[in-house]
This record gives sequence, C-alpha cells and structure tokens, in this order.
Amino acid sequence: MYRSIRASHIILTFGLAAVFLWFGIDKFIDPSYWITAWVPQWIFKFLLIVKIQPTEFIFLNGAFEILIGISLISGILSRFFAFLGALFILAVVISVGLNEVTVRDIGLLGGLLALASWPTKL
Repeated sequence: MYRSIRASHIILTFGLAAVFLWFGIDKFIDPSYWITAWVPQWIFKFLLIVKIQPTEFIFLNGAFEILIGISLISGILSRFFAFLGALFILAVVISVGLNEVTVRDIGLLGGLLALASWPTKL
C-alpha cells in the first residue's frame, strides 16, 4: 500500500508541475495569445489603474506558474505553492467564468488541494 500511495503522489505532483511549467513557459513564448484570448476586459481596466502593461501582467503570471512548477518538482515549499496555485486557479475560474476550459481548471484545483493537504506520515 505504501508504494501505491507514494507512486500516486509522485504522479500527481509531476503531472501538475508539467501543466504549470507548460503554461508558464508558453506565456513567455506567446504573450499576445494569452492577452487576447484569456485576459478579461475588467483586468485591462485594473492594469491601467496600477500602470502595468498587459504583457508585463502575462509575464508575471508566467513566472508565478513556473515557480509553482519548480516548487512542486523540487519539493521546496511544495505544500505552500500547491495552496497558492489552488488560490490562483480559483481566481482564474472566478475571473474568466465557468466554461469548457475552466472546468479543466477545477480538476487542477482539486489536484493542488490534494497535494497541499497530502499527509506527511502514512
């Protein structure tokens, strides 16, 4: 039983890390796609107020996602970053709204919460 729990933790961790690394890196490769396809209009208004360019906003998101992915893989503060990642995903779902893509994010949210609350001793 111990090995199956350990294996499931590793699979969940690396699967979530891959998603965050992929999306984080892609935000640096093609920020204009993320700006035009996924940033809600109200965010643009907020960015004007705080004087942040949309590209900078996307780069900050990308860096944060890469940091989450690295944390999950390395195990350094992984519970903390899994929880932050869950809050981030929740914010995405709330800001973008429920659609066919954000339903996937609910699955990611569940996985991140599972990692954040994974027992240390079994």
